[in-house]
Amino acid sequence: MNVPSKAGMSGAGNGGPICVAVINLKGGVGKTTIAALLGRYAVRNMGLKVLAIDMDPQANLSQAYMGEVRYKAFHDMKQPSIVEVFSGFRPPGPGKASTTRLQIEDAVIRIEPSISRSQQVERHLDLIPSRFDFSRHLTESLKPDPTILAKRIAEYFQDKDLILVDCAPTESVFTTAAYHASRYILVPVKPEYFATIGFPLLGESLEGFRQDNQGHKIDVVGVVVNHWSYDGGNSGGPETQEALRDIKEEAKNNGWKLFEEEILHSRGFPKMMRGNYSYLGNALSSFNPFAHEFFQRVGLPTARS
Repeated sequence: MNVPSKAGMSGAGNGGPICVAVINLKGGVGKTTIAALLGRYAVRNMGLKVLAIDMDPQANLSQAYMGEVRYKAFHDMKQPSIVEVFSGFRPPGPGKASTTRLQIEDAVIRIEPSISRSQQVERHLDLIPSRFDFSRHLTESLKPDPTILAKRIAEYFQDKDLILVDCAPTESVFTTAAYHASRYILVPVKPEYFATIGFPLLGESLEGFRQDNQGHKIDVVGVVVNHWSYDGGNSGGPETQEALRDIKEEAKNNGWKLFEEEILHSRGFPKMMRGNYSYLGNALSSFNPFAHEFFQRVGLPTARS
């Protein structure tokens, strides 16, 4: 795999990649699904060079992109992952009697290559996967540097157009690391009871980061309402409508804009997560309008091919 070794290569608009952290400090809101589908959309519909970074110890994004068999082989062989990106070295193992310096390309897995013949530009989806021991390994064995991910992006990944960071739904040093790496925050939410429980926590977390890093420009690009796992259709009942009112009010209190396009219910989303794009029903017509609005907001026009 060709991974750049120096900064300064051309990314989005010749200014490096646009980095977006997908986060909500409440679990079960569909952030991994949205991150995964945005990555595939950017490659397939826009011809972008995309890097996805799995920062969640549950490794759901890694499993979605790699598939069960490939991910199990990766995990069993202890191949380099986000763990080694933070530590900066590979531990002793088969054929290695000592620690060795991490070669960043060893931690990057090519998920989806595609060539735009008309433009002779390679478009692809790369992944830095997570392992289940991510959080425990780093917090117990060393004190993570919260700026290390930003440094790795600055040094090695300036040729990308888009970087998506899938975050764990908990406040930790890894949340701070995602902030350091990102220009934008995307907040998925589901219209359900306690929907906004993570909003005040995230707002306080972001404000604390801004106070400590006043030269870093980081904004919430928007809050997206995700209905896709609801069996009762798109409109929902009184509880859903009440939750939507709460979401709108709390987002306004934080100064965050809601996306006009909501992600509506479709049984095709689980298939899309597995990379199966056959017989999707209304999944694409539900997701694509949101994706179009998202890329417009971050400054990557969807007319690009």
